Amino acid sequence: MKHEGWDLVDALGLELDTQKLDKLEAFEVLIRERAIPLGMVATADAGRLRERHINDSLRAATVVSATDRTAYDLGSGAGLPGVVVAIACSELRMRLVESRRPRAAFLQLVVDRLDLTNTEVTNERVEMLREPVDLCFSRAFARVGVAWRAADRLLLPGGHLVYFAGEHFDRAELPEDVISNLVRTSALARSGPLVIMSRQ
Repeated sequence: MKHEGWDLVDALGLELDTQKLDKLEAFEVLIRERAIPLGMVATADAGRLRERHINDSLRAATVVSATDRTAYDLGSGAGLPGVVVAIACSELRMRLVESRRPRAAFLQLVVDRLDLTNTEVTNERVEMLREPVDLCFSRAFARVGVAWRAADRLLLPGGHLVYFAGEHFDRAELPEDVISNLVRTSALARSGPLVIMSRQ
């Protein structure tokens, strides 16, 4: 089966085999058929799910290192970016954290349907998390300062928060007590940068 419309995978330098591309496409279908009717993704995005959500989320897979073993997707919602990163980085153990039960139920359906053995759903508030991890992901979860405060106590030494900033992100919004690096993706011109944050 030929997979089309995944040019960004090459542009990002990612190597995704047929099985991973199959899972990404199946996830796209589940978002269209289940998440959009539930109001988890805007109806207006139905025709551009791959560009606006799947490809955007794939950017985060490029910052996962070989030493990263565990991650939280904070306020996972429809599983963006957590499910996408879990598919692309199958050796990373991902926990999709979502406090709203209907959304957590959708995420569990996704995990089961796609057989994501490296992924589990945690139906609780971020404040209840205790296990430290290497990475936290934040996309449409909270403003950068709030996201950092949530992630800071959960990160192992040397860990990072991967924050999806908006197109008009201002570095002045960053907390003063963090080290940050902005990663921009020219292939997605309208996407804001990824802000990679760690403790000083």
